[in-house]
Amino acid sequence: MITKAIIPAGGLGTRFLPATKTTPKEMLPLLEKPAIQYIVEEGLKSNIKTFIVITSKNKSVIEDHFDTYPELDTFLRAHKKEDLLDGVNKIINTANFIYLRQREPLGLGHAIWTARHTIGKEHIAVFLPDDIIVGATPCMSQLIQIAFQEKCNVVAVQEVPIESTQSYGVIGIRKQFSPNLFQVKELVEKPKPADAPSNLAIIGRYVLSPNIFNALEEMHIGTGGEIQLTDAIQTLLLSGEKVFAYKVQGTRYDIGTPLGLLKANLDLALRHPKYAPDMIQYLAAFDRELVVMQGQIDTLKKTRTSPTIQM
Repeated sequence: MITKAIIPAGGLGTRFLPATKTTPKEMLPLLEKPAIQYIVEEGLKSNIKTFIVITSKNKSVIEDHFDTYPELDTFLRAHKKEDLLDGVNKIINTANFIYLRQREPLGLGHAIWTARHTIGKEHIAVFLPDDIIVGATPCMSQLIQIAFQEKCNVVAVQEVPIESTQSYGVIGIRKQFSPNLFQVKELVEKPKPADAPSNLAIIGRYVLSPNIFNALEEMHIGTGGEIQLTDAIQTLLLSGEKVFAYKVQGTRYDIGTPLGLLKANLDLALRHPKYAPDMIQYLAAFDRELVVMQGQIDTLKKTRTSPTIQM
């Protein structure tokens, strides 16, 4: 059974500045919850109880969120609003948290390596908080099932346009077992489209053997001037360990950019019974406004491109 997960949350979040100058990007809201809470909830639904959060300076607000707040609890009870914290209080009462500092910004592989002393001879789950994945079956549960079924390491993958491969780690396929399950031949970090072994991109969920820490120990600085987790998994593969890739079932939101976060909020709101009716009504009215605005834009374009009449 896999009971521990690593959540790398030490990044500076520069794409969201100035919002992330004092607020970790993992705490930016998706509807009424911070993004990282979705990750922990997925972990708990996958029977994971211990979360090792890799942080950096000015990230203590993550610790505060997953901690008790007696004064606020008392206030909410007095105003009969205690249900507002039901979700996070359930997490506090169920999960265990370990917080470790990543002292140097040397990439994802280095962040995972930072947790080496907290893991024994056991497989470990890894959640990247930039990827929120929702579905009927928790994404991590799907990977754990494959890991035990095949006795292997597992990476989550998703098909992407071939021109987007240079933004991801990409797998090469040794054997395909089903429409969604693949044995991995190789892993390549951010290949150019012409060099990509497939269009199956690694997304932010992994189940890895404890030998990943030995592999990371041997890693040198790789693509982007960082220690790449993809390179370390490739080392596991070359050492004889099996690595499988699973095309996970569910909807993935990449919230690593402001536009991605906006899209995720909109989509989740439209799927939420509390917000959907008002959002649909709002968007219906907004759609009519867009038609008017688009007409104005088209008219302006025509005016700018019309030939000037010489007198």
